[in-house]
Amino acid sequence: MGKEPAEISRYRAPALDKGLDILELLAASSVALTQAEIAKGLGRGPNEIYRMLDTLVRRGYVIRNPDGDRYLLSLKLLVLADMHPPRRRFLDAAEPLMRDFVAQAEQSVHLAMQEEGEIIIVSSFASRGNWRISLRTGSVIGVYNTGSGMVLATFQTPELRARLLAAHKLVAGETEMPPQEFADRLEQIRQNGHLCSESQTTIGVMNISAPILDPFGNAIAALTCPFLKRIDSYSAPDMDQALAMLCSTAAEITRQIFGPVSTGGPE
Repeated sequence: MGKEPAEISRYRAPALDKGLDILELLAASSVALTQAEIAKGLGRGPNEIYRMLDTLVRRGYVIRNPDGDRYLLSLKLLVLADMHPPRRRFLDAAEPLMRDFVAQAEQSVHLAMQEEGEIIIVSSFASRGNWRISLRTGSVIGVYNTGSGMVLATFQTPELRARLLAAHKLVAGETEMPPQEFADRLEQIRQNGHLCSESQTTIGVMNISAPILDPFGNAIAALTCPFLKRIDSYSAPDMDQALAMLCSTAAEITRQIFGPVSTGGPE
């Protein structure tokens, strides 16, 4: 691991880092963990985390199982998150950047999120030009036949993806993709980091879509541009340029919501 810049290292709070490491490890685990398993997962000794773990239990962020030898997250973090309107905060960060994309790429853009198996357009901005295609905010779209749906399905843990697909009800015009074809498509999208393909619902449209990722690499939203190619003499950004702009916009939304990607590790 490389040495941290002196200015960053100077203001580190090791105890806070340790506590956050414990919370993130427990959040990523599907089962309760022992103190030894937590220590091993963080690359620390059991004695290093004992006091921090005890504090998290005392403050209600972590609870012990009935036998007292395993630890799991409580719902306190969820309660704290619900005290702040998360979707509004998310859109407050995303929408100015979406407007900038529309102005620069001269294309429409929309933002999709999944809720109980439904893929919902939560924000949409139409191109300012004479020709445009855009989706209405509140529209419910498919998983298998849309760029947004495929990206949201791609960047999930297998468990979360299975839950999404089990809850999803096919929308009008959508057909379920054969399992192997679906798996191959998702793997290709994951390798590219984005989707760029012909629309499965409209002729003449290329869908380009990029994920908004949480700190664990799961997509909480998909940013999608239904790209329309100009064939007259007007000079507008081409699809490669629009794709670069879209990926940059998605990365900036992620940064504003979750902060820069952490490269730190155990002390």
